[in-house]
Amino acid sequence: MKTYSTTAAIALVLSGLCAIEAVAAEPAYFDNRSDAADVVRSLYNAINRQEYARAWDYFGETKPAKTFQDFAKGYETTARVDLETGPVSSDGAAGSIFYNVPVAIRAVGTDGAERVFAGCYTARQVNAAIQEPPFTPIQLEKGTLQPAEGTLADALPKQCGDTPPVETDAVAAHAKQLFALDYQGQCDTSDEREDAALAYSIAYHNKSDAADTPASEARLFRFFCNMAAYNESHVYYLWTESDGLRQQHFATPELDIRYENDNSEGKVESLSIIGYRSEAELVNSGFDDKTMSVASHAKWRGVGDASSDGLWIFRDGAFSLIKYDVDASYDGEINPETVLDYHTGP
Repeated sequence: MKTYSTTAAIALVLSGLCAIEAVAAEPAYFDNRSDAADVVRSLYNAINRQEYARAWDYFGETKPAKTFQDFAKGYETTARVDLETGPVSSDGAAGSIFYNVPVAIRAVGTDGAERVFAGCYTARQVNAAIQEPPFTPIQLEKGTLQPAEGTLADALPKQCGDTPPVETDAVAAHAKQLFALDYQGQCDTSDEREDAALAYSIAYHNKSDAADTPASEARLFRFFCNMAAYNESHVYYLWTESDGLRQQHFATPELDIRYENDNSEGKVESLSIIGYRSEAELVNSGFDDKTMSVASHAKWRGVGDASSDGLWIFRDGAFSLIKYDVDASYDGEINPETVLDYHTGP
């Protein structure tokens, strides 16, 4: 099967596409040259941010195009490139370590057209002890990609090179990497507490499954984000066989609360749901593997007399909001009111 250089593969996908005005939100800056897979992630982060000089600099002596101008031109009509990496293997030779990084990318043109490519990157780390200034970190030697089908998880090579990769939990590692990339500067992504990163396996059946259908598998990952005086927030990522790994967002009611004399310290006159929003972070939350549900409890102030509680159950491969309680009165008492209940039977 014919292979393409990294730039040629993307250029093939994006050639002839017309620019449109819609521009995706710029991803957070990510630059890590201490890990081979992170160098690849840094490369595509630079491309997605249109920082082509930085992207060019991740390559060593062998560049991906004849000139920098040709390299940058190859991404003129690129809206974004989604990336997934696999377990890295390595070989040592003559004062250097060579890393082989399995890669799958989804190239999205500015008109929304998508193509998937997969292949391998080779990165090189020159022995730091024998270097002289200027120091050279891990650099990319080459990358070859070829057209592929299916999701990124389907297309991702199991390994690159002859040396088998070190056994790792690739999905968990990818979830941690995504969290660090998505929430760099927003969350404490370096927290090393025992419960800073929790993982759960979920076996489930869809409503449409036949009686003899084997259970499907899902993975849920909870990451600590930050802590305030009396609340801590968490971010969740969900992996399913059909959708791969994605950040989990939770449907949450939008509330209209009316207080007597428009004073939040006064009596609650009315409380109603006026819509729903999607929350990327939950407060004081956890997953119960017995009920397959995520619960949250957000204190509105330290004494906990005003708060909101949500319950989301996992079914058919996704989390659905089934119960929401609100204690909107700052009266020194804990007296929540159920404003939504799809959980309790009549």
